[in-house]
Amino acid sequence: MNELLNILQYMDDPNARYVLTGTFLLGLSAGVLGCFAILRRRALVGDAVAHAVLPGVCLAFIIVGDKDPFALLIGSMVFGWISMIVMDAIVRNTRLSTDAAIGMVLSVFFGLGVVLLTYIQSTGNVNQSGLDAFLFGNAASLMPGDVQVFGTLSVIILITVAVSYKEMKMVSFDPDFAKSIGYPVKRIEFLIATLMVMTITVGLQAVGVVLMASMLIIPAAAGRYWTESLGIMMIIAAGVGALSGVGGTVISGLAPAMPTGPWIVVTALFLFLISFMFAPKRGEVIRKVRNMRNRVRIQDENVLKTIYLLQEQDGLDGKVRSLRDILKRRRMNIRKTRSSLGRLITGGFIDLVPGKPGGYLLTEKGRARAMRLVRVHRLWELYLTSQVQIAGDHVHDDAESMEHLITPEIEEQLTSLLGRPDTDPHRRKIPYGETTTEGGLL
Repeated sequence: MNELLNILQYMDDPNARYVLTGTFLLGLSAGVLGCFAILRRRALVGDAVAHAVLPGVCLAFIIVGDKDPFALLIGSMVFGWISMIVMDAIVRNTRLSTDAAIGMVLSVFFGLGVVLLTYIQSTGNVNQSGLDAFLFGNAASLMPGDVQVFGTLSVIILITVAVSYKEMKMVSFDPDFAKSIGYPVKRIEFLIATLMVMTITVGLQAVGVVLMASMLIIPAAAGRYWTESLGIMMIIAAGVGALSGVGGTVISGLAPAMPTGPWIVVTALFLFLISFMFAPKRGEVIRKVRNMRNRVRIQDENVLKTIYLLQEQDGLDGKVRSLRDILKRRRMNIRKTRSSLGRLITGGFIDLVPGKPGGYLLTEKGRARAMRLVRVHRLWELYLTSQVQIAGDHVHDDAESMEHLITPEIEEQLTSLLGRPDTDPHRRKIPYGETTTEGGLL
């Protein structure tokens, strides 16, 4: 309750509202533009531009003699553009790679900015106070005029992206195809670069040149874990960016002597880690759970198939198979095999037959499932030998893996392609029965 009261009291401060508005708009625009930077593999370009704008800020201050937001904005954008032109020229006219060009521009421009910043500090200009905040950011210094300028830029960025979304998407994914159908690729790339420079400029005072690249990369990277759609990715990235801006600002406002910019980045990192761990399909935790389930399914199917092969070998369908028989037919971990047998009994694939000797017997459901595994295994072996011309003694291991992956649709295509064969390359009978997708193990 006390924390909630502190947050409400913080929000009641007009200056806090200015800061929150500015960081919220920064997060929105950076999240959206960061998606294009990642898709076009230009994330490090954003880092270079963020460092390269520092001399533009310093020169604008030297010329104007004051920290006029509009003047600093123009200086930042000019040098941001110069840095991108220089990087492009280095790559086009030398043998240096893109990463080398990025490293050169980043270090040289940033070094020039530090030199100019040191010069300004030596002049004794009373208006220079707070200018060094552009290095690491100082969101608390945002004033209404700054928020108005940054807000206007953010709105322009978002509207431009919305209007040009189709063209920017096409150029980001396949510029060669876009050019072949008549898109002005160079102009669109120019537009994307301009919007990136504007976005970086918006974030300078909040998070600084050192951390600005993280606001482009982290929200977009988080959004990428949740979806395959660019539109949804941009919405998620914008949300992560905005939430990071607001969350980092609130944390820094409640905790004394806590810098806003670094806390915004830390908040973005926390949200990225949530995406990295728990996003469906791509999250690490979900992926590990899915892999574990697949391993369990494959183990269960191997046990089921082994019982079927024992019956096929001696032709005694009604004979009870002991654990020893199963392990003798196929080498498997005894503990995992016992677990598989328990799951197969629960799933109705096998029956436990008590007595001496006791053991296991396939049910109709289990027999159909095992028969399909054997069938697709032998079909795949025949496909590899007849269509791919692989020797028969080299196809077993591949078929052993594929039998767990082949879908009923692929099985049907294989059967049709091979002419519904009776035997595999080793003259073993291919068992046919009613193909069904019901009764899966997992």
